[in-house]
Amino acid sequence: MELRVHGVSGASAAQVLDLGQTGQVAGDRSGGFYRPRLRCSDAPGVHGVTLEAYRWGDLPSGTVARTLAVVFLLPLMLVNVAIWMRPANPGSEAAVKSLCRVLALTLTVLYVLAIAGVALDLVGWKCLASPDCLTGRSWLSWLGGRPVGQRLAVLALVPVAGIGLIWRISCRPGRNFEAFRAPDRAGSTTRLGTIGKWDAEPLVGRLRAIHVAAAFATLDLVLLLARVTSDASVASVALTAITGVILACCVGLLCTPPLIDRAPGDQRLDRVTRTLRTTAIILTVIVVAEVPTSAQPWPEEHGLPGYEPTLAGLFVAQTTLLAALGVVLLWRRGGPDAAPLFGLGALVVSATGISIAVAYSAELVYRVADFLDRDVPTGAGIADGPPRAYTWAIFGFFRAVLVTATVAGLVVLFSRRGRRRAAAAIVASDFPNPPAGAGVRLRQVRDAIARARFTEKLVPLAVLYACFAGLATATTTLGLLGQVPGDVVERNIGLPADAITFAIAFGSWVIAAIILGLIIGGIFAYRTESYRRYIGVLSDLGTFWPRAAHPFAPPCYSERAVPELARRITYLVERGNAVLLTGHSHGSVLLAATVLQLPPQVGDRVALLTHGSPLRRLYARLFPAYVDDAALHEIGRRVGWRWVNLWRDTDPIGGWIFSPHAAPTPADPAAAVDRRQRDPQDVVTPPGDSVAPPIHGHWPHESDEPFTTVVRELVQRLDGRADPPGTPR
Repeated sequence: MELRVHGVSGASAAQVLDLGQTGQVAGDRSGGFYRPRLRCSDAPGVHGVTLEAYRWGDLPSGTVARTLAVVFLLPLMLVNVAIWMRPANPGSEAAVKSLCRVLALTLTVLYVLAIAGVALDLVGWKCLASPDCLTGRSWLSWLGGRPVGQRLAVLALVPVAGIGLIWRISCRPGRNFEAFRAPDRAGSTTRLGTIGKWDAEPLVGRLRAIHVAAAFATLDLVLLLARVTSDASVASVALTAITGVILACCVGLLCTPPLIDRAPGDQRLDRVTRTLRTTAIILTVIVVAEVPTSAQPWPEEHGLPGYEPTLAGLFVAQTTLLAALGVVLLWRRGGPDAAPLFGLGALVVSATGISIAVAYSAELVYRVADFLDRDVPTGAGIADGPPRAYTWAIFGFFRAVLVTATVAGLVVLFSRRGRRRAAAAIVASDFPNPPAGAGVRLRQVRDAIARARFTEKLVPLAVLYACFAGLATATTTLGLLGQVPGDVVERNIGLPADAITFAIAFGSWVIAAIILGLIIGGIFAYRTESYRRYIGVLSDLGTFWPRAAHPFAPPCYSERAVPELARRITYLVERGNAVLLTGHSHGSVLLAATVLQLPPQVGDRVALLTHGSPLRRLYARLFPAYVDDAALHEIGRRVGWRWVNLWRDTDPIGGWIFSPHAAPTPADPAAAVDRRQRDPQDVVTPPGDSVAPPIHGHWPHESDEPFTTVVRELVQRLDGRADPPGTPR
């Protein structure tokens, strides 16, 4: 039995099994020649091997709604991934977990502050106090003549509804864990082998209760700070103190990983978190009821009192947490093994997630402010507009993107010669005696290899963007000093303030364009295969890891896919089948985690074929605590080193796993795993065709003869009719 697992392309079962009605036999995508496929009874593949496909592409993003959810929950997903990118050094685990979880909590707080900024600050405080802003807006004018307290109490229902919505979405049951539980026999000693093996819902439930409590407490804090500026009554001060205690308890619980990561059967902490959540909800009811009852007049300020300092304080907290995370990662990065990302993978992804979340929030407030100011006479709208902290946030995001894009362009230019030189050496080795007319095709192959080698250049660019994103978050605090970016830049650098104002407006529209592009891409992902191949990468890679930092992140599909694969493979072997597992791209990662969960008697009847695999090139660099040499060697041992990995120099994602140069030796069976494939097969047009063989790059290649040859070899090794490479005779 050959069980094929596709990559992030979301291919259909017919595509994975190569069972389409027609197949191309010559030409290319623009113009080609096709023939009818064989009947299903004569399906392609090695004779005597039954083909079976596992299609998991719809688990992370099976509908347009799920893909759109991934777009809007992207910052939460990134922070959740960051917690899995901690260094291999066990001494850093508790600190990295705590910092990532508190950073995730700040995103929930930012989510509430953004909605409160729209409902309470822009609408309730500024627009409802301006007759010109209310003109022609009957859906708002009914609140215009009400006291400030009543307006805020009514509009507080908007963030309450927002909290309830995301709470409800995160609580939707996605799977029955008992049905997809992995076999408990012969557990792996590596961390990768635990992916999908446990019921993560208890941990997610605890985190969810804490985040809901913090969300309601944040709303309470916004309302109470606005109230105590003019009426510091005993009740208001007491409620503010209780709110602070709830927030402190939320942070304290997240900073105790041994406590919050308790086994599912230990429900003591569950009761504590549920009590905290219930207390926060009751407190919100009391605060919303108390705010409109005060007889004291509200202060005359341009913005909601206390809102902008709260927002700036959040940005200060995020900057401090990012700095602390960077210190921990550099201190515990684990020596030279951390060199590919300088040991800062978790910091880079966390800073990127924070930056995107701040940009989303600022854009939401700016777009609503722009809508409210539309058709309103100058100076008669919503006063000063959004808080200055959001202005600095958009300026910082635009600055980080602009600098990173500029540096990326320079890196492309300055690294091109070196990459082309290395690619030319590979091409010369693959095609030593090309015909005279193959010059153009050789240059195309060289350029494809050079582009594929740019993947390694993305690492310093990611670190650079993370640094500027953290700096952007830090500079938002300048808004508290009453400074705007244009004045500060003109005073210190000399650039005209109008140019900076234009850059901020342009940056705001850039953010809107990015969000709109992601939405359109998510919709077209299910109409056009090429869109899905690239848009789907985001959700497929991001939701592979269980939710261990942010409970509102998109759910993890590996909690179903890995146990489901393990069960199916075990079933097939117990029915007398030998099973060849073939995984392309991310499918090889799913199979790697699955092999580590198979019982020994099952592994003895299993072989593994990976192609386009990112296990070493990406996962070992980004997740060193989970994908390391120990985990990779254990995978090989569990399948009796019946493992072949095919890779190409033209592939920008996949690569070799143990060694780029195969050197089979009895002492090191891992050296025989990797087999490089020449791509393309030739640079001249074969007889009967009109174009040269295609450059495959990262595309799957189950129909190619080298793939079929390896399948035939592994089948023979499973049957005991062939010795593994390097075995002495």
